[in-house]
Amino acid sequence: MQGDRSPGAPILLFDGVCNLCTASVRWVLPRDPDGNFRFASLQSEVGRKLLLDAGGNPEELDSVVLLEGGRLWERSTAALRVARKLKAPWPLLYAFILVPRPIRDWVYDLVARHRYRIFGRKEECMIPEPGVQERFLDG
Repeated sequence: MQGDRSPGAPILLFDGVCNLCTASVRWVLPRDPDGNFRFASLQSEVGRKLLLDAGGNPEELDSVVLLEGGRLWERSTAALRVARKLKAPWPLLYAFILVPRPIRDWVYDLVARHRYRIFGRKEECMIPEPGVQERFLDG
């Protein structure tokens, strides 16, 4: 069986028009060969509903959010929790969780604040490639 399809399976919500965010999702896909992660863009109806149901505000969150185990993780913590579930050597990055969150999030926010200017943005969300479409909740 490929991936965890239970209600508690980790779901990565991402900014679907951000080139950096889309590239990050495309980077995660081959490093998650068991298909544990599911994905949805924050701009999609599904993504907005999932975020609201988890207690997040779709108007305030515009970068990576991880929904896992009934909890909402964001910014650097979300990225590190994703790395922890990828195939080796990426789980080693989880050691950065020991860095105080304000420092980690400051670095994360610096990149996030300038991501459109540096990496650009698209008019529409990414369309998943065949073979991984079932992992995207927003079709």
